[in-house]
Amino acid sequence: MTAPKAAPKPAPVHVIADDAEAIAAATHLAAEFAKGASERDRDRRLPWDEIERFTASGLWGITVPREHGGAGVRSATLAQVIAIIAAADGSLGQIPQNHFYALEVLRSGGSPEQRRYFDGLALAGHRFGNALAEIGARDFKRRTRLFHDGDKLLVEGNKFYCTGAIYAHWIPTLVTDEDDRQQLVFIPREAEGVTITDDWDGFGQRVTGSGSVALRRVQVRPEWVIPFQDSFDRPTPIGPLAQILHAAIDLGIGKAAFAETLPFIRDRARPWLDAKIAHASEDPLTLTGIGDVSLRLSAAEALLNRAGRFVDAAKADPTEDSVAAASLAVAAARALTTTAGLLAANKLFELTGTSATFTDDNLDRHWRNVRTHPLHDPVRWKYHAIGNHSLNGIHPPRHGAI
Repeated sequence: MTAPKAAPKPAPVHVIADDAEAIAAATHLAAEFAKGASERDRDRRLPWDEIERFTASGLWGITVPREHGGAGVRSATLAQVIAIIAAADGSLGQIPQNHFYALEVLRSGGSPEQRRYFDGLALAGHRFGNALAEIGARDFKRRTRLFHDGDKLLVEGNKFYCTGAIYAHWIPTLVTDEDDRQQLVFIPREAEGVTITDDWDGFGQRVTGSGSVALRRVQVRPEWVIPFQDSFDRPTPIGPLAQILHAAIDLGIGKAAFAETLPFIRDRARPWLDAKIAHASEDPLTLTGIGDVSLRLSAAEALLNRAGRFVDAAKADPTEDSVAAASLAVAAARALTTTAGLLAANKLFELTGTSATFTDDNLDRHWRNVRTHPLHDPVRWKYHAIGNHSLNGIHPPRHGAI
């Protein structure tokens, strides 16, 4: 358990102009990030240099709307960018998820002045992390408080699973105010009273930095407080936007596992003796398994792109029906990206054999990553939401996990 170094000051960043440039930038960076991904995972080495290059590329600003100087890319493009990066390094693909989530909370509930201010920071290279979740209670109520002490506005509490906070310049923190309403407070990472501990010990997604944040009488400004609960009392696309990013992470990791499987079978795997063939790549059962994985990953990607269109429709006109449709479309994508990703990681070993488990190859990182990340919220409840709507016509609930 270590206290991480301070996040560097934002460096000059490129401003991406459109969707095509965003995809090109992600593809270029992914080729670089893939080179050291295994070593970073094996050594639990936080990707500070990679995060700086990631930010400088302009990709962290691509959801800023055009009226504030950004590209305002389509939701499907954002998901594709995340999937491309996650295929290179699953942890790097997850780190900006809460950054984009915070920007959507801001877009849906912030004032025009708040939106201009924080959108401008995002374009200037500021990274937003998160301090949303808490442990130690089963009722999902947030015990981190926003309260007044004289003329001071203070935050007090403890957070965990704080993906991105270590690397952040600002930490959007979910609090309960004096009226027992939830708010999202953008807190400067280096504010007095903020302590970040790198104590994430999961066997997968090992360098996301998803550790702890302690907040001890942290003084904040009213203009840093963004309505949160209000944005779920009415239909907004915050939940579907958050979930499409999670789906993209799982898809990327699954595609990474599949990409490792193919050359291993061609170059290193031995054919099973009962197959009576010379090369593992000719095994009919192996070919069937490869076909199954390829089909499911392609279907998952198609559902992800489809979901992006529904999210964009809900952003353009957030109604009960449009937001519900977006949640259901994203739930379908999330269900398939999770199951297809897990299938790809399992088949990586099933179809290649014992030598694929060698420590030097570290291929198990793909299974560890795609098994760990979907635990963020259970895929079984995606099927429930879809089934309940199909059979009973009931819209999904409105929260950040659907």
